[in-house]
Amino acid sequence: MLKDYLRLHFIVFLWGFTAILGKLISLPPVELVFYRTLIASVGLAGLLKMRNMPWRVPTGQAVRLIGVGALVAAHWITFFLAARLSSVSVCLAGMATLALWTSILEPLLLRKRFQPYEILLGLLAMVGLYLVSQAEFDQLLGLGVAILSAGLSALFSVLNARLIKDHPPLRLTLYEMGGACVSIMVFLIARPAFGGALPSLNPTPADWLWLVLLAGVCTVYAFSTSVELMKRLSAFAVNLTINLEPVYGIVLAVLMYWLGAPGFGQEKLSGGFYLGTFVILLSVLIHPLLNQWQLRRRRPTADEAVSLVER
Repeated sequence: MLKDYLRLHFIVFLWGFTAILGKLISLPPVELVFYRTLIASVGLAGLLKMRNMPWRVPTGQAVRLIGVGALVAAHWITFFLAARLSSVSVCLAGMATLALWTSILEPLLLRKRFQPYEILLGLLAMVGLYLVSQAEFDQLLGLGVAILSAGLSALFSVLNARLIKDHPPLRLTLYEMGGACVSIMVFLIARPAFGGALPSLNPTPADWLWLVLLAGVCTVYAFSTSVELMKRLSAFAVNLTINLEPVYGIVLAVLMYWLGAPGFGQEKLSGGFYLGTFVILLSVLIHPLLNQWQLRRRRPTADEAVSLVER
């Protein structure tokens, strides 16, 4: 069990490393995500082939999965854009609002009741965002783009909560990565016709190294391993650990600054930023604890009862 928890933390560490890689790769955000989704799609297809898993789905469902993949592409593009417009730390502080977005979108899209404690935690997160914005006013645009990216992430996560009931996780992710890749390809082809710049599809040798690490290790390996771990660890433990992703990312960004890595000069931030980020992360980490308490104090629904038995 300890080995599984250590592996889970390593996976979350890898996810926290993605913003660092986005800063190291010289490609523009759109082209960066194109290569990430292309390499990830090839890797996932190979994984399904090795495991002899079927990959075909009905046309209507394939269209839905590809549509969600376009949302994934928009999330990743805005995520890497936020890291370029601001520091990695400010970007991850904005991304930490994912739980707040989810608490808003789940009741609206899945017809669940709003929970009073989620509203209070949302207000706490807003206080943290205010402190961050006031402390790093010159990076406000990057923070805003990161918050938008968190909203897109919450949206496709809520949509996936429905789709995961009909598709194995690896197959679902393959179609979504393929949809993300195709949607970006269409955008890149059409962009010059609307006065946009020609796509920059010429990665440097260093870019290829970081892209393979980003797509192969931080996406395909991390995802497939997390799915395996979810079979043995409780959903509560997994979600609580995943909430530490911004913490790992911010620590890595500060470490890169201390090491003098080029492009990380913005990581020298004020005390107000860290206070605001602490408030946001506090709301994020408290959320699953209160959610678990809420499940235990009331009679669970049929789906929740099945989940509790599986733990």
